Amino acid sequence: MTASSTPPHNSRYARIDALRGIAVFGILLVNIWSFIWGFESLRYGVLPATASIFDVLAIAFTAFFAEQKFYPIFAFLFGASFVLITRSLKQNFGRWSDAERLYRRRLKWLLACGIVHGTAIWFGDILTVYAIAGFFVLAGLTGERLHKVRTRLRIWTIVFFALLLANFLLGMQITSPAAMQELAINTVAAVEAGRVVYTEGNLLSIGIQRIGDYLSLTTQSLFILPHIAVLFLCGAMSVRLGWLTQPARHTKFWRRVQWTGFLIGIPFNLAWAAVVVAEAIDPLHPSNYTFLMYAWLPVGGSCLAAAYVATILLAGGAIGRWLDNWFAPVGKMALTHYLTQSLLCSILIQGFGFGLGATWTPAGWLAIAFAIMLLQLVFSRWWLASHKQGPIERMYRRSTDHALEKLRT
Repeated sequence: MTASSTPPHNSRYARIDALRGIAVFGILLVNIWSFIWGFESLRYGVLPATASIFDVLAIAFTAFFAEQKFYPIFAFLFGASFVLITRSLKQNFGRWSDAERLYRRRLKWLLACGIVHGTAIWFGDILTVYAIAGFFVLAGLTGERLHKVRTRLRIWTIVFFALLLANFLLGMQITSPAAMQELAINTVAAVEAGRVVYTEGNLLSIGIQRIGDYLSLTTQSLFILPHIAVLFLCGAMSVRLGWLTQPARHTKFWRRVQWTGFLIGIPFNLAWAAVVVAEAIDPLHPSNYTFLMYAWLPVGGSCLAAAYVATILLAGGAIGRWLDNWFAPVGKMALTHYLTQSLLCSILIQGFGFGLGATWTPAGWLAIAFAIMLLQLVFSRWWLASHKQGPIERMYRRSTDHALEKLRT
């Protein structure tokens, strides 16, 4: 998704770029809802009594197909690209220490970009969290032996499941009808207040709300650091072992990932979509299972995400060529598209722009997302026909060129 997560330009990485391109589109399907409803646990807001079947299906489709499916793919590819980038830097400069220093510089640039994005455009920025996680998880692993990566993966996996279990047990405590009713009332009030600001407010009121939501979301996102760490390290392992860079040699492995991911992911996410739709229809009477299923969503979502990755990597023939031809260009300029999506959604949906969040229905908001995808699909091929990088990626490259020159001298 980012300049720091883009592997060196090489045709053998076209499928990795295609994966990244599909992920940047998939995450838009989830992100677009927060431009209307803001930062609250009632992520799809409240369905009005006049909602059509298409509005219901829009929520069900997003919850089943996209929610917590594509950010894991981004994190997985971020970890994979860490290995690809540091290897390339090592080849250019001959020392792992130089590769480590330059990678840290890239993380700092990514952090600055995330802060600007989160405070000035959209509060749901993930770049900030990825940069912070990169310093904690990946920095220090440059050029290290495979057993050290495995050891760190085991440690973070234990921490992840310990927190997952703690969150699940905490969710079981909120079972009394009175407590759930009070929580539901407060949540509906908060989400409606956020909707009014984002879809009807002016630039100043939206900006104040956005900065508050950005600080809250970024702080809470640090609790998902173990999940991100596991995904980062799985991505790094997938390159070190050749699973991602040479999928044709590991078809048996990817077949197992594909079918295991579908067998676990499809039933779980169908149930999750049903819970989410019921919550949006009647938010004042949430199911007792909502909190419990949400606690396990990182696992259920990641299983389906793994199946997506395996399916894309296994695609061959005409389908594989089509994926590479159309989605790889999107992936090569993923940072440009990620930031542009936020800008376009803000202008189209929020009150300071066209305000479509106040007048259109959920099905219409999802249509906006697909229209942006189509625009970016065409724009990517047009732009890369005459440029090597996306415009934001080029800005990033210029900002780090002088550091590369210093190392060469």
